[in-house]
Amino acid sequence: QVQLVESGGGLVQAGGSLRLSCLASVGTFSDYRMGWFRRAPGKEREFVATINRSGGITYYTNSVSGRFNISRDNAKNTVYLQMFSLKPEDTAVYYCAATPRAVWNYTASIIWGQGTQVTVSS
Repeated sequence: QVQLVESGGGLVQAGGSLRLSCLASVGTFSDYRMGWFRRAPGKEREFVATINRSGGITYYTNSVSGRFNISRDNAKNTVYLQMFSLKPEDTAVYYCAATPRAVWNYTASIIWGQGTQVTVSS
């Protein structure tokens, strides 16, 4: 059974840091590109960061570039999102995602976690 379980969300003051974790049970973890997405109140879900299968290539949306860092440990079937210098506009439900595809366009192939709430107070 394919499953992604996020943890690490919470309430933090602006300027603070949080680290999200996502434990995956998706067969062979290293077969999957992993990513983080988020949905802010009243907005559509948006892409945050992605990492390739080996962990050597990462990509970020402009609003978090330089503040967030995505990484993975294939031996632990876990992907992380380290968030620094958090801003109130980072407040959202953060979702872990996995895809066996090389890109995220094939939405039917995406496996989603249940989400974890991150709230940044000003």
